[in-house]
This record gives sequence, structure tokens and C-alpha cells, in this order.
Amino acid sequence: MKYKGYLIDLDGTIYRGKEPIPAGRRFVEQLQQRQIPFRFLTNNTTKSPETVAARLANEFDIHVTADTVYTATLATIDFMQAAGKGNKVYIIGEPGLREPILAAGFEWEEAAPDYVVVGLDNEVTYEKFVTATLAIQKGAMFIGTNPDKNIPTERGLLPGAGAVIAFLETSTQQKAIYIGKPEAIIMDKAVELLGLDKSEVVMVGDNYLTDIRAGIDNGIDSLLVLSGFTQKEDVPNLPVPPTYIVDSLDEWDFDA
Repeated sequence: MKYKGYLIDLDGTIYRGKEPIPAGRRFVEQLQQRQIPFRFLTNNTTKSPETVAARLANEFDIHVTADTVYTATLATIDFMQAAGKGNKVYIIGEPGLREPILAAGFEWEEAAPDYVVVGLDNEVTYEKFVTATLAIQKGAMFIGTNPDKNIPTERGLLPGAGAVIAFLETSTQQKAIYIGKPEAIIMDKAVELLGLDKSEVVMVGDNYLTDIRAGIDNGIDSLLVLSGFTQKEDVPNLPVPPTYIVDSLDEWDFDA
């Protein structure tokens, strides 16, 4: 099927850590040449869209505007604005999460916030967990930016946002509202931003648990590229197969 829009993962799909994936750059250039709209979808809340776009240009020679990047941070802001519960927020997270939320008009509040937003935080402390736990117990809406339990690094699989959120789910005995892939919240908004119907869009990524499940769980076709997290030997055991599987994005036929 010839798709009118693309949702694309970044790490493992367009690049791998600090290593370029040349087929990823060629894939993006094909979309640009064909004037097919796309959004990069990332669960990473530590970087702003502007920072992501600058990194793509400087490190990988991929030249896009910041508005092609839709992060779990932006999806969290959109969700809270739509929820209309209030504008007081307490955040466990890095500047890439905190600063855009506060810039969007939300106000920092520790004692009785309307929302507690939790993402990856390299400087998380027990006291931050205490503040968040007490606020959630008092009735704050508990939002988790994304469910990623681990993040792949050169050191190995480190704790991700999902691990931080799980600590608070245990301490509060409440489940967080998750925003990022594979959840409907980020997917529905990303499709809306493309101005298309779900049937006209394909989700492209390397991680079956986040990228591909984001497609499967939300009625969007999916393209699994075996350049990152999910390996070729995993494919026969996937519970629901992706719509398409390729070893490299160079194999993708835009006109099929």
C-alpha cells in the first residue's frame, strides 16, 4: 500500500546510539523528495525537538525542522491541557521534560499539584519519590511519560522511565497514565498532526514492544526494521506479526 504519512522511531531506526544508520538517512531523504509528511516519534523526554533536530543535522547529516519531532514530553503537555484538571504540576524528570511543561504555562507545585509527571531522571532521589508519592496520595493525576523499562547504552541496558515510574506505582499502589509509545495518547495525536486517517499511515521502528505494538494496538500498519532492538531470531516468536518486516530501510518500496 502507498502510505500518505509516516511515523518514525529514531534510535535503532535512523541511528544506533552515536552510530549512523545510512539507510535511515536515505529513507528520510526519500520522504522529503517525495514530499510525504512524517513525524519522528520518540519516548525520550530528556531532549527538546530543537535539540533532536540539531543532533540529526550535526551528527547524522539528516536535515529536518523541529516540528517534525513529536516527543513524549509534547504529548504529555497536550494531554494535560486537554484534561483541564488545573495547572499545578510536580515533575520527576530532566530539563527536557520540566522546561517545556513550565513554558507551556503549568506552575511548579510540590505540596498539592494537580498532576505528577514522571519520566527518566538521572538525578532522581528518595526525597523526590517521597514528594511525588504524597502528592499522588492526595489526589494528583499520576502521569508516566513512557513505559520503557530500560534504555540501551554502551554500558548495557540501564533503568528507563518505566523503572522510575514503577517505583511510584509500588509506593502509591496506583497505575500511572502512560503517554508514550505504544500508548494511544501519543499515537492518536501524532496521526492528528499529520492530518491523515490511521489507515493512511505506517509506523516505522526497530522495537517490537514499543514501536510495532504502537501500530498494532492502535490500528496503524507497522514496518519493523531489524536494525536495532528486535532481532531476526525474535521474529518467529512475535505474538502478533508486524504488517511488514525488512532487514534494512533500503528495502522499502514507497510505491508498492
